[in-house]
Order: sequence, then structure tokens, then C-alpha cells
Amino acid sequence: MNAPAHPALSQEEAFARIRLLRSPNIGPVSYAMLLQRFGTAAEALEALPDLGKRGGRQYRAIPAEKVEREVESVRKAGAKYLFHDQPGYPALLREIEGAPPILTWRGDLSLAARPCVAIVGARNASAAAVKLAREFAKGLAEAGLTVVSGLARGIDGAAHEGAFPHTIGVIASGIDIAYPPQHADLQDRIATEGLLLAEQPPGTEPRGSHFPSRNRIIAGLASGTLVVEAAVKSGSLITARLAGETGREVMAIPGSPLEARSHGCNHLIREGAVLVQSPEDVTELLRTFEGEPRSTFREPAQALDYTRDDLADTQPADIEQLLTTAPIGVDELIRQSETSAAAVQLALLELEIAGRLERHAAGRVSLK
Repeated sequence: MNAPAHPALSQEEAFARIRLLRSPNIGPVSYAMLLQRFGTAAEALEALPDLGKRGGRQYRAIPAEKVEREVESVRKAGAKYLFHDQPGYPALLREIEGAPPILTWRGDLSLAARPCVAIVGARNASAAAVKLAREFAKGLAEAGLTVVSGLARGIDGAAHEGAFPHTIGVIASGIDIAYPPQHADLQDRIATEGLLLAEQPPGTEPRGSHFPSRNRIIAGLASGTLVVEAAVKSGSLITARLAGETGREVMAIPGSPLEARSHGCNHLIREGAVLVQSPEDVTELLRTFEGEPRSTFREPAQALDYTRDDLADTQPADIEQLLTTAPIGVDELIRQSETSAAAVQLALLELEIAGRLERHAAGRVSLK
């Protein structure tokens, strides 16, 4: 979400933004499109019923009373809101596709402005890997890096503990929900001494779909992601691939081929992740980071940016006939529709608001 910083944000507009994002069928992409087209969240909220109707269904935004209760819950939790175009919003996170438009946070926000490295790995990690993660995190924090992880058991928890207080915990629940429960004290300590971030509204229990969303934030905050120990099919590898697709450094610690929990790291190295064996290896890579990863993961897709005038003066294209339940890239829709990118995006926006469109990774969409 490539938006300029606007330090002055009225309470009315901030409230409207929260209400807009919490309304049905509004995700990071549609939220950004709506702000680009209408200029303010307040105007976008007024336009939602008409956009939903044009997409084929009636639409109603979330009641203001629910947002009022959310704001009160954030206050009671001792947390604050952070909007995508405020100065404190992490610059690297803002660059990723589908960056979270609104975060809630507790702690020291300046930690996100420091150079960051993500450390992730298995929940059922070996004792040796847990010790290694703690030592790597300690060394990286002493070198001036902020260590980012997801507060899960195993590698995540060890990384946070080793890096204190220079650590950021990104959770898949609301800012007031501790998960996993056995990490409640750790989460509170991070919120007190480090930085705790949440994308989900307060009171939200973590669901399976929330963890990939959390992983993209972990990868997006950091200039590089280090996988300490992981199986081939694990959330840690999802985080690593998200980092690679965003053009960030991907690193892994090799392990024995006889240990299943090392297969994920070995697989990443075979695909092009950088093999590291010490915290110094990591700092050397990240201190010379200039936007081009040394790994051979694919380059990130270029985001499509439009001005407010482009969107305001464009009529949506008739592209529903080109869509099926099989995901297809937006760039392919633009080519086949033989119309402008802005027109295609407006058509997709209307279908999404109507609840008829689903967005997938790598800029792909499908009908529901």
C-alpha cells in the first residue's frame, strides 16, 4: 500500500476508516482502492451501498455501534491504532502487496523503525534448535537488529526471549487475546518491553486463516527472514516464501537429512535461500541489503497504482464473464478484457463488495 504519510488524521476520519475496514467484504486491497477513489473513508462508506448494488447485491456497512465498542476495547487493552499512512507505520511493511491498512499495537513502536529480521521455525522444535534460535536472536539484537516473530511455541518463543527487549511479536488474534495460552506472560512482556502488533479486531480468537495473514506481516516487517528449523509443510516456510516473493532476503540454517524437522530448511536452501551458520552471517547479508535479494526466489509482482482522478473518471469494465471459480491473475484479465487496468480493478471492487469475488495470493482473483 504505497501511500504518503499524513500525520494529521481527525477522529472522525479515523473512526470511518476502522468502520470501512470492518465492513463486510472489505479487505486490504478493496480498502486501498476505496480510499484512492473517494479520498476519505467517510465518502467511501456512503458509496458502499451503490457499489454493492452495481456488483449485484444489496450492501450494508457494519453498524457504527460495533466500531464504538471496538474502539473502547482497544482503549481498555492499553493499545492504540496505527493507520497505513501515519509516520509510525513501518516503511518495509507498507511496501508489501495487501499491507494491513490498520494495526493495533502496544509497547515501543520505534522498534519497528529499526532494521528488522524475522526468525521463525517449528513449534515442536528440537532442544538444540530452540537453543540456537535464542542465541541467534541475542546476537542479532546485540548487533542492532529488531527480531520479529509470531509468539508461537518453539522457535518463535525462543527468538523473542533471546532478543529482549528488541523484539516484535505479531499475533493472529486480537490485541487483547493471548495465544497460545501458555505464552500469555511472554506476550504481556513483549507488549511491555518490546512491541506487540495485531491486525485482527480486539476480542478475535485466532483462526486458521489468520495465521497466513500474520505471517505476511512478519515477513513484511523484516528485510530478511531466517528459518531455524521447520518441516517441509509448515507455516514457517509460508513466511519464508512470502519474504522471497516480496523481494526480501531468505535465510535458513541447514540440518541433518535424517531429521524431518530439518527438511524444510534444507529444502529452502536447495531452492535458493542463503545458508547461514552464525548471527554474523545474517548481519552481513542484511547490512548490505539494497532491495535485491541474494536468494533465487521470484521477484515480487509490481503493484498497480492509480491516482484518485484515474479511478473517479473511469467506468468499470464488464469482466464477470471472464471469471470462474478458478483463480486468475488480474494482469491476465486486463489483457483479455482489452480495457484499462483501472476499469478492471473497479469491476473487481464492485464484485468484491457484493461478496461475489475472492482475492488470492500473487494478485489472483476468482468468483466465489
